[in-house]
Amino acid sequence: MKRNSVLVLSLSVLLAGTFACGETKTAAPATEAPVSADNALTPAEKEAGWILLFDGKNTTGWRGFNQDAFPAGWVIEDGALKALGTAADATGGDIVFGADSFGNFELSIDWKISPGGNSGILYHVKEGKDYPATYYTGPEYQVIDDIGYPGKLNPGQKAGADYDMYAPDSATKVLHPAGEWNQSRIVFTAEKADYFLNGKQTVSFVPWSDDWNQHRANAKWKDFPGYGQARTGLLGLQDHGQAVWYKNIKIRKL
Repeated sequence: MKRNSVLVLSLSVLLAGTFACGETKTAAPATEAPVSADNALTPAEKEAGWILLFDGKNTTGWRGFNQDAFPAGWVIEDGALKALGTAADATGGDIVFGADSFGNFELSIDWKISPGGNSGILYHVKEGKDYPATYYTGPEYQVIDDIGYPGKLNPGQKAGADYDMYAPDSATKVLHPAGEWNQSRIVFTAEKADYFLNGKQTVSFVPWSDDWNQHRANAKWKDFPGYGQARTGLLGLQDHGQAVWYKNIKIRKL
């Protein structure tokens, strides 16, 4: 009896230890990585010098191009700046961030376009009576519905292009269709400019180089003496007559 009792006790201790070990080795449920909130900066972005240009709630800092007030053709919709598409053409409806100017910079911005829509992100924009639209002076990162646009598009007029200057690499470009969000990035310095679309580089060029001047001379810009000449200027968003949305607009000076 005594021997059997010892065996039973030993077996109980062994089983208890086995279950305890099993419980110890059970991994804790995996937690999902935090998702960055729209129209907000992370602590790391703030530390790196990023500036938020739109908080999703108000239009502070923004106004109409060559105007003092924010135009009626733009509204805030679901945390995005939306062009209603009321401009008759590519002039008259653009907005600019007038609170600061930028020379060398890195810009990150999300956008979605309406079916068949056309718009653009412009920089180094200058204002004045000689310039009826942002594109008279500012280079343009092309925003457009490549598939549904009703007209014929040249390679340099497609999404991710430096408009009518440098065509995007069609082999690597990733473009989400009309109605879906795309993420764009511009890294601009006097030594090199790079454009990205959804994480893939679309174009790269050296501003004001011989190659750049040759592209300019062979494009429509030969008739626009102020185009691309400024080394600093305003950031602009284009109303080309179709609905377009922008959010998560953030920039840092380089």
